[in-house]
Amino acid sequence: MRRVKKRIFSGVVCEQIVYSVSDRVKNIGASSPRVRFKNEAERAAHRIGIARRKHARLVNENFSPSSFYSTLTFDDAHEVHTFDEARRLRALYRRRLQYAFPGAKIIIYMGRGKSTHRIHFHMLSDGVPKDFIEKSWQLGTVKRVEPLRHHNFYDGVNYGQDYTGLANYLFDHWSVEQGGHHYMSTRNLRSPEEEKATEVKRAYTKDKPPKAPRGYVLVSASVTDFGFLYYKYIRLSEKRKRGRPPKDSP
Repeated sequence: MRRVKKRIFSGVVCEQIVYSVSDRVKNIGASSPRVRFKNEAERAAHRIGIARRKHARLVNENFSPSSFYSTLTFDDAHEVHTFDEARRLRALYRRRLQYAFPGAKIIIYMGRGKSTHRIHFHMLSDGVPKDFIEKSWQLGTVKRVEPLRHHNFYDGVNYGQDYTGLANYLFDHWSVEQGGHHYMSTRNLRSPEEEKATEVKRAYTKDKPPKAPRGYVLVSASVTDFGFLYYKYIRLSEKRKRGRPPKDSP
């Protein structure tokens, strides 16, 4: 087995992932980890973890303190009782926003209130003014329209403009009752920058991480049940030029 490393850049976040591949793999750059599961429940949990991380990267890559987080509720006159009905109204609202602001980036989520059990929406948007979000929602009340934070703290550590916590909260609004996808998004969202995997010679551990990319600081390190090493680095400056730092040595 050989150990390889891959870097993924999304917004101010850089993830470095170290994992093993078979000696028989010829194209290291295109390699992906092979995981063996004990049962279907373990396989399903692994898939959800992958989808959760991909979603968080999408949020970090496309939203910033100039973006808004909104909560949209239905009043008694417009209350919906099924997610199929809510899904239709969600699509119509997104279309209304896009018609007024064609370049807007939007992700909308559905969920039920814990105490009321009423269906509501959460939304991340960039390129739509606050007043238009409020006046264009005509089915109830806009509970909040707040800009995303400049600084996010996890366990007392400043992660800057890393919105993984918010992204996971929104991703987890999905339920089996909803069916379909976890969220609806516009097609103009940028994809994170993912480097090709490279073979590494050093013996990395949770306490011995790869060198941080230039301008980044290490904020967390973890080991999965499948032996993957995950390292997260944050660029704390508020302005990040698009484009990745130069590669470091393996």
